[in-house]
Amino acid sequence: MSQQIPPSLPEQRSAVDPAEAELPSHARLEEELHALRRPGLAGLRRLRPEALARVARITGHTSDDTDEAAGIEALLEAAARRLTAIPGPPGESVPPDGAADDRRGDPLGRAAAHTFGLLPGRRGASAPERRKAAAAVYGVTPERFRRGQEQEVIAELAGSVLASARAATAAPAPAETPDELPDPPSRAAGPALPPATLRRITVHFSSVELLRDIDILVSSENTHMEMSKTFRPTVSGALRRAAAIRDSGGGITDDVLARELADWMRSHRRTGLPVRPGTVVPTSPGALAGRGVRRIYHAAVALPDADGGGYHVAPQTLAEAVAAVFALANEERDRYDPPLASLCFPLLGSGRGGLPPVKAARWLRWAVQEELSRYPDWTVHFVTRDPELAELLTDASSAH
Repeated sequence: MSQQIPPSLPEQRSAVDPAEAELPSHARLEEELHALRRPGLAGLRRLRPEALARVARITGHTSDDTDEAAGIEALLEAAARRLTAIPGPPGESVPPDGAADDRRGDPLGRAAAHTFGLLPGRRGASAPERRKAAAAVYGVTPERFRRGQEQEVIAELAGSVLASARAATAAPAPAETPDELPDPPSRAAGPALPPATLRRITVHFSSVELLRDIDILVSSENTHMEMSKTFRPTVSGALRRAAAIRDSGGGITDDVLARELADWMRSHRRTGLPVRPGTVVPTSPGALAGRGVRRIYHAAVALPDADGGGYHVAPQTLAEAVAAVFALANEERDRYDPPLASLCFPLLGSGRGGLPPVKAARWLRWAVQEELSRYPDWTVHFVTRDPELAELLTDASSAH
């Protein structure tokens, strides 16, 4: 029978002292988790990890010093569960109770839960027993796990703890109704796009991963650069699935896009931390190279809500992301032979918690036209599976 990470204690956020809200570093949290790995949860009262205790107070898992150990334990349960079933980009659903089946969830969260004894009936398991169970998640020996995946598991759990603290201290985004969302600016002056440039815009009524011979495909991501699960019907999930390297039986041997994004986040010291909205990160195309794709650009347009239950997308962020895509494409253009020449945009920022699709299409159309007025040599493709939105995006190839 599969085990589930238990639900965390309800978050009862009381006023947090400003000094308390100063977040500990990822390195400090990782150091305390390494110290806690061998004794497990039973060592909380003896070790009294200061940084974890501070985050537990910030997130409301601890209300006073008398339940500090219990609060840290609840914090770690929530952090491991977040790794196991973290919401993906807009358009992706989330299990209603936040828990994930032990056989289906992300291995990072499952291994973290085993490593620290967070699963039911495992709290008092010995350190070797916990390591053996965590190693089994990856199908490796305990020694290989110790030398390899265990370091990543602890680092990612520290990042999840830190992300919870940042969400608890973030100011909530103001609620906006579709009617209150601004429309893109209208050009009062300046030259119109020449007809030759307008003819370089093509709209595809298709799924993005089915396109061929387009140099750069753009994916919509959240500000933690966490791609959608491969089984989700989102642009991010579709590209992740199509780019993965598989064995003869269809099993994924290299989750190329997610791996390269994680590498980028680590190299830029952003593990567990968000990037600035509008940031664009490039990766290789993985298996999509076989369809003539040469680059995937990941645009961070979705900002997670403070409670972790949804996303917020600002229209201006969509425009900033489009500008960043063109800037990066121009920077990389001549590094390839032949040079990069074409870009494909899905409907960035739409879906669950994002912009209404029509509003997103209008902003995307405007932002692309603005960039083409500066860089008219690029060929641009739009892709959508909605015929109404395809018609709206087709207007980008006219003089409107």
